[in-house]
Amino acid sequence: MNIATIGTSMITERFIDAISKTDALTFAGAFSRSVEKAKWLGAPRIFTDLAELASDETVDVVYIASPNSLHFEQALFLMKHKKHIICEKPMFSTADQCREAFQTAEENGVFLFEAFRNLYTPNHARLKEAIEKVGPIRHSFLQYMKYSSRYDNVLAGEEPNIFSPKFSGGALVDLGVYPISLAVSLFGKPERISAHVTMLPTGVDGSGSVILDYGTHVCTTMFSKITDSFLPGEISGENGTISLDHVAPIASIQFTDRLSGEQEQLAVAEEENDMMYEAEAIAEAIQSNDRNLYEHYRNISEIVIEITEEARRQAGVVFTS
Repeated sequence: MNIATIGTSMITERFIDAISKTDALTFAGAFSRSVEKAKWLGAPRIFTDLAELASDETVDVVYIASPNSLHFEQALFLMKHKKHIICEKPMFSTADQCREAFQTAEENGVFLFEAFRNLYTPNHARLKEAIEKVGPIRHSFLQYMKYSSRYDNVLAGEEPNIFSPKFSGGALVDLGVYPISLAVSLFGKPERISAHVTMLPTGVDGSGSVILDYGTHVCTTMFSKITDSFLPGEISGENGTISLDHVAPIASIQFTDRLSGEQEQLAVAEEENDMMYEAEAIAEAIQSNDRNLYEHYRNISEIVIEITEEARRQAGVVFTS
């Protein structure tokens, strides 16, 4: 299948590199308002008009990595022209947009996937298989905290896109979705949530935590774009504990038996560019019309955006786009 891209950031470059390592997708072109930036991606064809991309019958799939606030309008327009969509996280700004977009996908016979790269990897599958080792889960801790160079712009009095409410920015929707999506994938939908954030002068969150209450266990997720953290993630149960080096990518999954103290490494070696796993899985699902896989990931996307929307409501983060 042929795929075109929207967006010229480093994540797009990384995705193009990922599909070059697979036989599932062929890079057909890039949409950008800047021809020079599209040339930088090495695009075989450059689209400067979204309608031109939408009407190109040689393009089967479009990968969207534009600023967050543009995802919804672009995805709807392209799906109405029968394009399958892989949309970078956060896929949309609100749960209502998410529901409308999935309905539009249904009406037009196309698939809509959120690019949760951390959920498609071999080690994610290994982690899901290992969960039963810990016994009844009582607490989990998952985090993604990484200082952003764009925060220096905020400190200088500027408002870069990723820290702007006009572009649906903030640490929660940029990095927080990694631990939250992992929790939803592993544990399902929480019974209730509690959100706490550090607000920036731009009007969005720079860091914070969202506590997911599952009734019999509590999952604490933490996120930041204004500090770094090197703490491992943990899933603690009555029989033992699983420690993770990171949520995206997962390179180490260590199980420690509570009684014996014995430790077991469960992770496998993965490709350096882990985006190739999502590209392969999504392409295969589209080609085989795998509705079960599609509904699985659709459900995760819907739950995650409900969580982040409620977290933003509790924290007072209001998108203005």
